[in-house]
Amino acid sequence: MAVIHLNFLSKALGMQTNITVCLPSYSFEDSMKGIEEPYVPGMKYQTLYLLHGGTGDNSDYVHFTNIVRYADKHKIAVIMPCNYDSSYTDYEDGAKYYTYLAEELPQYCQTMFPLSQNREDTFVAGLSMGSHGAMKIAMNHPERFAAALMMSGASYRPGVPSVVKTKDGVFDFDAEMKIPSFGISAKLHDAQYIQGTVNDVYAIARQNVLEGKPLPKMFFRVGDSDHALYRATKAEQDLREWGYETRMEVVKGKGHEWDLWDDSLRLAMDSWLPIRHQVIYP
Repeated sequence: MAVIHLNFLSKALGMQTNITVCLPSYSFEDSMKGIEEPYVPGMKYQTLYLLHGGTGDNSDYVHFTNIVRYADKHKIAVIMPCNYDSSYTDYEDGAKYYTYLAEELPQYCQTMFPLSQNREDTFVAGLSMGSHGAMKIAMNHPERFAAALMMSGASYRPGVPSVVKTKDGVFDFDAEMKIPSFGISAKLHDAQYIQGTVNDVYAIARQNVLEGKPLPKMFFRVGDSDHALYRATKAEQDLREWGYETRMEVVKGKGHEWDLWDDSLRLAMDSWLPIRHQVIYP
């Protein structure tokens, strides 16, 4: 397994930014299978764009999960960008964080690495704030993503609180929760601000159905004592009713924590995401 840490000047962000990339390589398991030629010109990898949460960066998953081992086992490339506390949203008078995620990052990575550009080989996932980014890009570009995994959350939405104090699946809407508001996220709850933009994620999701666009499979996993449970539950319910193929798993005894996110990645790669579990040879 190759773990690559790189830095480049982003035009959309107007500054240097970091990416961590996992690229599978020849392994002991490959030798046991009798694979003699693991590196073939023109070979490609399926790709998972993996988005960090608030206060995090591109190194989080390497430090706190087994993503390197999972990527190597399932022969899938994993792209982990740094989007700071931007809520994966363009700033009107500053860095274009969503444009970077949706346009510049895939173009850069597909140029630099042997990644398949086919929809059936491309997925996106994120935790907490990253779940907003994952759902947002999947809804805005359903023609590019076959599936999305939202861990402990979903896209922000006017009229639906992002955080609700929750214990054992019971919501306490009257309890005050002091959780930092990341970047521009407060504006994403303003219906007038998001109307007609890429930030109006749920309206776009419904329009995708009406226009007969290909719909990505949507997977949600969240703890029953996670403050993001309410937001995730509402999102999964509505998407399912609108016609999306969804899967929702609420994990007993878990909150907003890395044990849940690591296990979610393992399950997603083992069976949820439509992964080939092998390199795509020409």
